[in-house]
Amino acid sequence: MSLDLSPTPAQEHEARKWVIIVYVLQILSLFIGITSIIGIIINYIKLDDVRGTWLESHFRWQMRTFWFSLLWAVLGGLTFWFGVGIVVWIVAGIWGLYRIIKGAIYLYDGKTMYMNTLP
Repeated sequence: MSLDLSPTPAQEHEARKWVIIVYVLQILSLFIGITSIIGIIINYIKLDDVRGTWLESHFRWQMRTFWFSLLWAVLGGLTFWFGVGIVVWIVAGIWGLYRIIKGAIYLYDGKTMYMNTLP
C-alpha cells in the first residue's frame, strides 16, 4: 500500500498563492529592500507545504534568487568606494529582475523552474 502524497487542488491553489506573494515581494524589493526579507521568511515557513510538488521548484528558485541577490548586494557595498560596486549593483539588479520575471512566467505557464524537477 503506497501513500498518495500529491496535493489536493485546494492545497495546490494555496501553495500557488504563496509563490505569487513571494514573487510580488521580490519585485517590490527592488524599491523597498525589506520586502525580500519577508519573502524569504515565507519561503522557509511554507516550504514543507510545497515539498514534493512542482511549486517546490519555484520556492527553491526564489530562495536562490534572494541569497545570491544578498551576496551581490554585500559585494557591491564592499566595493562601492572602488567604483566597482555600482556596476555590481546594476548587474545584480538586472539579474534579479530577470529571475523574478522568468519565475513568474513559468508559474503562469504551470512549469517547474528546473528541468529535473518532477511533480
